[in-house]
Amino acid sequence: MRALCCLLWLILCASALHAQERRPSHCIALAKETPGLDFLHKASWQDPVAADSVLIRYIAHASFLLRTEGGLNVVTDFTGFTGAAPLIPDVVTMNHAHETHWTAYPDPAIPHVLQGWGPFGAGIDHHLDLGEMLIRNVSTDIRNMFGGVEERGNSIFVFEAAGLCIGHLGHLHHVPTPAQYAALGRLDVVMAAVDGGITLPLDQMLEVLGRLRSSVIIPMHWFSDYSLDRFLSQVGPEFDVVDDGSSTLTVSLRSLPSRPTIHVLRPRYLVEDE
Repeated sequence: MRALCCLLWLILCASALHAQERRPSHCIALAKETPGLDFLHKASWQDPVAADSVLIRYIAHASFLLRTEGGLNVVTDFTGFTGAAPLIPDVVTMNHAHETHWTAYPDPAIPHVLQGWGPFGAGIDHHLDLGEMLIRNVSTDIRNMFGGVEERGNSIFVFEAAGLCIGHLGHLHHVPTPAQYAALGRLDVVMAAVDGGITLPLDQMLEVLGRLRSSVIIPMHWFSDYSLDRFLSQVGPEFDVVDDGSSTLTVSLRSLPSRPTIHVLRPRYLVEDE
């Protein structure tokens, strides 16, 4: 009887451990491209997320909602406002290059508030494991308002979930160093600022995107259709472009495109009845 009880206890422990496992990503392993066709589809941000997938909703400027199959909600470059929907994210990330990328007064009900900066010049290191998502960062330098440089003043955040590596380049002010590229690893999906000057000049941003070799690129930090179109006009024939007017898409590892694809999302604040 005692042996049977021990066996049942081991089975229960193993089942609980399995339920909390995160499908491993290949951020550092530099996986090859995965061929696929219908890799994206429109969805409401409140719909249940498909198995082994991540929903991405463009909220505004550089803010995105990432939602997992298990209902974990993460907002990037959080400014304190995501729309009329009463959403309290599980995690928010912030950068402090400008006030449109952070807030000094995040809702105290948010369990995890991750600043992309630390004491001046010291940077910060995050490695937050939430079971189905791992969140980490790579510090980068930023220009200050006086023309100087604040070393390690911002972060590129990386979100590993559903076997995917999703990177948010933040308010990037310089081409990453070889060490920073190595720390980022292979990003399947990347959000990239394409304003062409407030962050990186377009030729340098295209250099970064070429080096990252991400399967899906989502433009952000564009201030008008003119600046967006200027970026799209400079991308090479190696990129496909999808612009279907949607604000939301769902991505999965098994259905990434075989060619690098720029997927344009239209920013839209979260509303409850959508």
